[in-house]
Amino acid sequence: MLRWPEEESRRARISEAGEPRLLLVPDGEEPPPVGDCLEDWIRVPAAENEVKARVDALAVRSQAHPTNGHNGHAPSAPVIDDFGVLRVNGSWVALPPLEARLAEALLERLGAVTSRDLLIRAGWPTGAPGRNALDVHVLRLRRRLSPVGLAIRTVRSRGYLMEPAPA
Repeated sequence: MLRWPEEESRRARISEAGEPRLLLVPDGEEPPPVGDCLEDWIRVPAAENEVKARVDALAVRSQAHPTNGHNGHAPSAPVIDDFGVLRVNGSWVALPPLEARLAEALLERLGAVTSRDLLIRAGWPTGAPGRNALDVHVLRLRRRLSPVGLAIRTVRSRGYLMEPAPA
């Protein structure tokens, strides 16, 4: 908990560390814009149960948005460069061209189902592959992505879903 605006510099340090912050804003003072989901504010004086509810909510949000351990910030979104190198949270893996195209299609819908048809068009733009080619390449891609903390799940009769791997 921080007094606003008196502890503005402390707020910046705690924010940089990726820690939750509850700003105590006196009546009549303009609250700052909230910078991220780990920050909230409340007017003071406030009832103890209201302050506790805000602190508890910040704790829940903090658990839902773990830091990556590198710089205290929230995990970064995976990206693939022009050379087929997938980078996520300070780790990287080089992907062969076909697997890079499949990974790009999955990343465009990170956390959502990507249909088999869309993946086939992404992987083989000039024509459909053999019957099991997609499954074989998704299996290879799964193995490459596991060390960087990404998982590909099969969604029966629908397609595949890429998501952060469970810890």
